[in-house]
Amino acid sequence: MSIINRSIPDFSVQAFHNGEFKTVTSDSVKGKWSIFLFYPADFTFVCPTELEDMAKHYDELQALGVEVYAVSCDTHFTHKAWHDHSPAISGIKYPMLGDPTGVLARGFDVMIEEEGLAYRGTFLADPEGKIKVAEIHDNGIGRSAKDMVRKVKAAQYVAQHDGEVCPAAWEAGQETLKPSLDLVGKI
Repeated sequence: MSIINRSIPDFSVQAFHNGEFKTVTSDSVKGKWSIFLFYPADFTFVCPTELEDMAKHYDELQALGVEVYAVSCDTHFTHKAWHDHSPAISGIKYPMLGDPTGVLARGFDVMIEEEGLAYRGTFLADPEGKIKVAEIHDNGIGRSAKDMVRKVKAAQYVAQHDGEVCPAAWEAGQETLKPSLDLVGKI
């Protein structure tokens, strides 16, 4: 079964956020758009570049009503230590979820069982907790937060404009499509 339009899994995990430890649950993330940004492990190489890239777009995402949740199979304690020691991670303002039991990694189908790590998975959930975007990379391939912002805008546009769809590389303000019999074979 595809993960698209599936509800996010039920979970309750500890997070490091704004200098504090907090509990984040599947219920607490609902009510706004959410990005779940899975990465293999703290204190690694590609991971800090991705989290720092997402941090650069965080204010824009917040203005769109989106919360970002970084997730690895490390603990919230490890997230704090990484935040305290890495220049790239120290600027992160979004919650870093600890998933040492793998409940989230398994729930989003990104767990590498034999390694106890997650693949690089990026998921966008709507305010009802339905997954609208799913992207999974092998762990050697970094992601672009800028493109994720574009996908957020497209998903929000489609959610607000029944009957319209966004074509490839669509940017906010560009024309959309209204699928109909008249369009068949004319694009």
